[in-house]
Amino acid sequence: MKSFASDNYSGIHPEILDAIQHANTQHEISYGDDFYTAKALELFENLFGNVKVLYTFNGTGANIVSLKCCTLPFQSVICAETAHINSDECGAPTQNIGSSLLTLPTPDGKLTPELIKPLLTRIGNVHNTQPKVISISQSTELGTVYSIDELNTLCRFAHENGLYVHLDGARISNAVASLDVSLKKTTVDCGVDIMSFGGTKNGLMIGEAVLIFNDKLKENAPYFQKQTAQLFSKNRFIAAQFIALLTNDLWKRMALHSNRMAQLLATEVGKIPGVKVTRSVDANAVFAIIPTHAIEALQNKYRFYVWDEQTKELRWMCSFDTTEAEVMDFAATLRQLVEKGQ
Repeated sequence: MKSFASDNYSGIHPEILDAIQHANTQHEISYGDDFYTAKALELFENLFGNVKVLYTFNGTGANIVSLKCCTLPFQSVICAETAHINSDECGAPTQNIGSSLLTLPTPDGKLTPELIKPLLTRIGNVHNTQPKVISISQSTELGTVYSIDELNTLCRFAHENGLYVHLDGARISNAVASLDVSLKKTTVDCGVDIMSFGGTKNGLMIGEAVLIFNDKLKENAPYFQKQTAQLFSKNRFIAAQFIALLTNDLWKRMALHSNRMAQLLATEVGKIPGVKVTRSVDANAVFAIIPTHAIEALQNKYRFYVWDEQTKELRWMCSFDTTEAEVMDFAATLRQLVEKGQ
């Protein structure tokens, strides 16, 4: 059964699998003191400039390590209600960093200075947790992408108020491919202090990278990584995957493809009477509402999630290995189910 449930469902890109096999041909120094980790750092520096790179097993680990670098236990993290750190990590950030999350409702998954300003009245009040980090997702959990102007504005606002900016980049490749700019222009040049660079949602078997741009956050980062059980003894197998990902723009090629499949999917299902695409398709996610009778029958052939149980809004994700034929068959199946129930 093919899936439109999550880009986590996809397999490993062949070039990534080859990189893992290549790293398995000899002994290497453990815990990141190996050739592959050094080579990956060189590639990251070519793309981002002065950056410290750490690796984690998964996105939750990357977010925890990043936020631990930015906060003390009496401080707090501002994020959207829909943020992965709030809605999909089982309380792991608050459990592991000791700081609370200050969540904000948003219409599109994006934070703005106007939404955040009321929370800053807490600063200096000993009875309140102290806001210290603005955490954003790029692309967001609602499939939207922050523009360069939005990022510049938000980062400038954060720094003017003594806050750091953390970027959850589980799908950063899809966002940057959508914006058609360089990785550096949409992250460090905007003022992002620390971020994750997603791998497993874009063709990797395992692993995310934590990229630290702000020098103040670099010193203790390796200790936080170790304390949160995210330091891999055979780190070369994660680093080797990122070498492949960053070579010849593989990250971008995969992201452009999954984005293009999402656009095709939105176009095709949008032609079906009774089907409504509910959100902007900026990256590789399509949100839609379809006749209720068709949901279960469609899930019998293609896996996907009901995003909102109240409204029955659905989420369909495209991956690096989603094919045009699969998209067309999905749309054709949905059309048949909708017409059958009329």
